Amino acid sequence: MTNQQVKTLPKRSDVPREQTWDIEALYATPRDWEAEAGALTGAIHALSAHAGQLGDSPEALLAFLTENDALSLRLSRFMSYASMNASVDGTDSVAAARRDRASGIISQYSAASAFAQPELLALDEAKLRGWLDQPEFKDHKIRAERILRNKPHVRSAEVEALLGAVQAPFASERGIHPALANMDMQFGTAGGQKVTQGNVDALSSGPDREVRRQAWENYADAHLAVKHSQAAMYATNVRQNVFLARARHYPDAITASLAPDNIPTAVVTTLLDTYRANTPIWHRYWKVRRKWLGLGELREYDVKASLVPRRDVSYAQAVDWICEGMAPLGEEYVKDMRFGLTEDRWVDYAENDGKRQGAYSNGGGRVKPFIFMTWNDNVGSYSTLAHEIGHSMHSLLSTREHPNSVPRYTLFHAEVASNFNQAMSRKNLLAKARAAGDTEFEVAIIEEALSNFHRYFFIMPTLAAFELEAYRRIEAGGTLSAPDLIDLTADLLQQGYGDGVTMDRERSGILWAQFSTHLYANFYAYQYATGISAAHQLLEKFGADPEGARESYLKFLQSGGSLDPIDALREAGVDMLSPEPVQATFRTLEGYVARLEELLQARQN
Repeated sequence: MTNQQVKTLPKRSDVPREQTWDIEALYATPRDWEAEAGALTGAIHALSAHAGQLGDSPEALLAFLTENDALSLRLSRFMSYASMNASVDGTDSVAAARRDRASGIISQYSAASAFAQPELLALDEAKLRGWLDQPEFKDHKIRAERILRNKPHVRSAEVEALLGAVQAPFASERGIHPALANMDMQFGTAGGQKVTQGNVDALSSGPDREVRRQAWENYADAHLAVKHSQAAMYATNVRQNVFLARARHYPDAITASLAPDNIPTAVVTTLLDTYRANTPIWHRYWKVRRKWLGLGELREYDVKASLVPRRDVSYAQAVDWICEGMAPLGEEYVKDMRFGLTEDRWVDYAENDGKRQGAYSNGGGRVKPFIFMTWNDNVGSYSTLAHEIGHSMHSLLSTREHPNSVPRYTLFHAEVASNFNQAMSRKNLLAKARAAGDTEFEVAIIEEALSNFHRYFFIMPTLAAFELEAYRRIEAGGTLSAPDLIDLTADLLQQGYGDGVTMDRERSGILWAQFSTHLYANFYAYQYATGISAAHQLLEKFGADPEGARESYLKFLQSGGSLDPIDALREAGVDMLSPEPVQATFRTLEGYVARLEELLQARQN
């Protein structure tokens, strides 16, 4: 693509209404949002008046919890409106100011409600549990009990005040990195087009190999040029988290990170051990990919290149595919999903100037789910929509089942639902393509699957292993220099590539610096790998017992955050402490690779 071929995008105000989300469901007008901003300030001040009174009586505690839940829901809607407006048009300075104002009000709330947890933990535990057993506390009990299990790691009031005070300065390197990566770094050009954070994936997966090479190498080189600064920032972040874990008397940083969701560290180590044991399946894939592309060697800028010509996919077609594929979950599930995707404007899929990259699902403050994405008329867009509507249906079903006082589901829960929707709808498409003898479409869907697997089941386990080793080195008194981190990443990638990919170790090894969002949120990346793993084991269950599998999966979605993620999945028949979910996902991956090998053999004959 040349600069002359870059298309002009419409202004946000010019895109069709039906391609935008129904943000007016949150606030009819910006003036209504402004009015709520003033009202929230007063409500936050009123909430702080409960300080020092939580232990006076069960009635006093219930009054605070009820008021706090109502306020937190209002704040969720308030922040959603501001952030959603900023997402769809980064050129809108008013929307940016509104988002900043919302963040400030959220900070006011955090400060005003900070008294609650220390007060609760200071109460006599037997007395507090007695209060929580009363019927009127039914909806508040889960959240309070999760606070109580944190009690052994809560320090004195003086220490807690100090730990709270260091949070802002400790966040400094997490702010420096995105400023460096998104504002100061320059990534050169590829095929005559400037490489940016927004287009690097498209350029490095396009049909022109030379453009792919330029994009991949220039992006890596830009990170390598500031590798020492990035290593210093990341090492600082690791040391801060190690300090905080020790200050709260956790044995190590990973335990401290996983404890709030009651996730044993064995979940992570089992994931990584099982992944390493099955990497030969990835090695097979790289080899068949090289042969399919007709290359003498497969380089890292070839791992996303299309095996078949692009096929246009309209939004309406994708909705039909997804709804048809999710039919095993029942008529009501599909009806709700189609309504949201078509009539109720859950999805903002318009392409317009200023719209940020990426995709996400927003719970919408329990008004309705919202999906942010940009439609590109391809199989990749279908895949993104299938993923995000999985999150949205999770939000819809769990909010129907539980009030706001019950905790929302975690990321660990969430990535199961999104990956399950992709896996189930993909399974249906593959069956249709094979029945019709449409080999090209079958390969396109397998490619969509393997692209998803590459991110969630190759990159994310690699980053999780990197992170675990980085923390272990710091906890043992070691250091994290740029060469150390590059070598560690390259070694981990080599395990997954085997002899199927010819590596450029220096450029490959800087991968860690390209995933700041994941690594600065400590022990975050592994959850994408566990999510896709649980999703594929759940999908296997539909083959043996469709009705039982449907019932248990819908219960999982409806449970929301009422159960810890490990317990919720165990009730659905998935044991994340065992290697089986990861092995189930490798079985699916192996099936895709074997099918590509069959199709390649047929093509060569």
